[in-house]
Amino acid sequence: MKKKLFAAAIALCISFIAFAQHTTYEVLTERPNEKTFKGFITKDIIAADSFCMKWYGANYKAYSPDPAAKEALSKNKDSVQLLIFMGTWCEDSQFIIPRLFALADATGFSYDRITMIGVDRNKKTFSHLTDALNVTNVPTIIVMKKGKEAGRVVEYGKTGMFDKDLATILNSL
Repeated sequence: MKKKLFAAAIALCISFIAFAQHTTYEVLTERPNEKTFKGFITKDIIAADSFCMKWYGANYKAYSPDPAAKEALSKNKDSVQLLIFMGTWCEDSQFIIPRLFALADATGFSYDRITMIGVDRNKKTFSHLTDALNVTNVPTIIVMKKGKEAGRVVEYGKTGMFDKDLATILNSL
């Protein structure tokens, strides 16, 4: 049952992406002076938004990719996809997601292989995807290989360094 639910959630994600061209989202104001992007978003949407560009640009530039993570992502860049759940309101997401894109850029990892889903403060998004995929914290980076979950990094990961945990997952493939 769990596998069927997971497969249905992935199929739903893919269909949203195919029909929405990565931009089906809404902007919420859950608290003063912040924006919550809920739904399918892209790096370009975040990097160009006046609220997000402050933290996005600073954290992107501050990151120097871990060599092991860079090698692991480079080695797997044509065989994996990343499904990311993040909150534009979340400090952990604001810190990690720009660094993840810096890592992707350093390795030539295609943005077409990244699906990013914004969640509200209750960690909900359209079509109950967070419930279907058991996402309880953000950011959550799910590594997909051949349509199946190969592993996930939740927030900073088990080691406290998202990129090292990501490399461990990628090197296990």
